[in-house]
Amino acid sequence: MSKTKVAVIGTGAISNEHINAYLKNPDVELYAFCDIVEERVKMMGEKYGVTRLYTDKDVMLKELPEIQAVSVCTWNSAHAPCAIAALNAGCHVICEKPMAANAKEAREMKEAADRNGKLLMVGFVRRYGNDCAIVSDYIKNGYFGELYYGKATYLRRNGCPGGWFGDKSRSAGGPLIDLGVHVIDLTRYLCGNPKPVSVYGATFDKLKNRPDVKGSAGGYVSAGKSESDIFDVEDLATAMIRYDNGVVISVEASFSLNIKQDVGSIELFGTKAGAKLDPELEIYTELNGYLSNVQLTIPTALSFDGLFANEINHFVDCVRNGTTCKSPAEDGITLMEILDAIYLSARTGHEVIL
Repeated sequence: MSKTKVAVIGTGAISNEHINAYLKNPDVELYAFCDIVEERVKMMGEKYGVTRLYTDKDVMLKELPEIQAVSVCTWNSAHAPCAIAALNAGCHVICEKPMAANAKEAREMKEAADRNGKLLMVGFVRRYGNDCAIVSDYIKNGYFGELYYGKATYLRRNGCPGGWFGDKSRSAGGPLIDLGVHVIDLTRYLCGNPKPVSVYGATFDKLKNRPDVKGSAGGYVSAGKSESDIFDVEDLATAMIRYDNGVVISVEASFSLNIKQDVGSIELFGTKAGAKLDPELEIYTELNGYLSNVQLTIPTALSFDGLFANEINHFVDCVRNGTTCKSPAEDGITLMEILDAIYLSARTGHEVIL
């Protein structure tokens, strides 16, 4: 079986994760790059030895019909048009999270996938972590009992990546759609992908972006960051999500918040035990009649090691062997419905029934 020819649309920072994973996969030929910024796509072509370089996705897909799979790594507002174009060209697609700018676009993407008989996979990369696998194992074996409450937290003290991340016309939102989507999806996935039934949310823009404050948290930085960046998204979002199986999840996500340090954690509470991923896994339970804490030391390097490689290898396996997709378009649509509902609730001040 010949190698799968893969193209990458959008060669900003996150594309490096996809590219490096493809390069390590023996069943893949990294075939072409596309980015609307010519200087960037040329730089990435030189860096990775790719010579088929384009600034127009439609031209690339027309001139290279042999492309079989595409990674969409653009800003959020371009996810739908790029994915749909690739699907209509007969390509399988993995699209970075969030799936789209809203649920309507996400549904249109799935319709294109179904119409063309192609795979559309969503980049919910946290599903592919070692920590997720271990917690899933405990859950499957009934260790936690009935899960009924959880906390999905992703807070940065001063950590807007800049560039398009603060521009609502391109990002469709702030930390909720950028960071919150990770932890909302992971909690929902661990709880068995229940159906959301209601949402109450609030957003704030009190601190906005603080690029000049000394002691910035740093971290992920947009490839397009500049001194002329705008910031018209929320800086903090919070929500309560109720699912049809009775589980309730509390959500917090921020780019800018007066806290001691950044927080990225998942907490789940069951009738037999509770757990916290921070990213080390701690379990809280009862042993021999005593309240007990059990710590499984999973260093950060191990918890997140191989995340994108696991994800991309799964995508390639699905494309080549028809393996059932672990993060299908249906789940991406549900997450977009949740995010849409949180933003709507924040605007109206009322609960939204799904």
